[in-house]
Amino acid sequence: MDMDGTIYLGNNLIEGSLEFIEKLRNSGINYLFFTNNSSRTSDYYIRKLANMGFNITSEQIASSTEVTINYLRKNYSGKRIYLLATPPVEKLFQENGIMLDDKDPDTVVITFDQTINYEKLTLACTFIRNGCDFIATHPDFNCPTEDGFIPDCGAMCAFITASTGKKPKYLGKPHRETVDYILDRTGLNLDDVVFVGDRLYTDIATAYHHGATSLLVLSGETKQEDLADSEIKPDFIFPCLRDVIEVL
Repeated sequence: MDMDGTIYLGNNLIEGSLEFIEKLRNSGINYLFFTNNSSRTSDYYIRKLANMGFNITSEQIASSTEVTINYLRKNYSGKRIYLLATPPVEKLFQENGIMLDDKDPDTVVITFDQTINYEKLTLACTFIRNGCDFIATHPDFNCPTEDGFIPDCGAMCAFITASTGKKPKYLGKPHRETVDYILDRTGLNLDDVVFVGDRLYTDIATAYHHGATSLLVLSGETKQEDLADSEIKPDFIFPCLRDVIEVL
């Protein structure tokens, strides 16, 4: 389950979302909230969802931040990381043993850093231009809010790519690292999983490219007219989660 644009927009709950989760529970269907949004920690989302009426635990939520930390621990053990992130996310990386360095790093990692500034971008470009690996939590260009879209991690990476000519390795939806993380964490196979979300190029593409089932809701970024020109096609399309309840 995606969250931004699927369960809520900003601080506003999308109509029917709470009832949809209750339907899952009553039907004995397990669920995992997964967001590409790497500007916050899971604790923040648990509190946010609780304020909207959802009673969930840390076992029911994950993000591209956790996928990235897991990837770095497996593939960049002992390496120094220059991280662009909000203070809570930076702290989470440190708590998980990631060595942060803004002087002589081996790798640059970009998250949805809502505290980003020109100095951070300049350092990131310099390090990448000098040979550092370039990794990003997720490719979303925009983050939906109740007031419209705001630039997301993919837009920040596009700035860096324009300056350096280097493209990042993305880890969040729709990439295989996220699929593997979810399957490892849940113990499920792809045949057991439905990916639900509002974005064709992340939520739906995760299922489309890796052999799972997808359900698109039109309550966030994607609109009906976007489907005509999209190579990525969802298995199911609904206006919002409220409309799924009757046919579940």
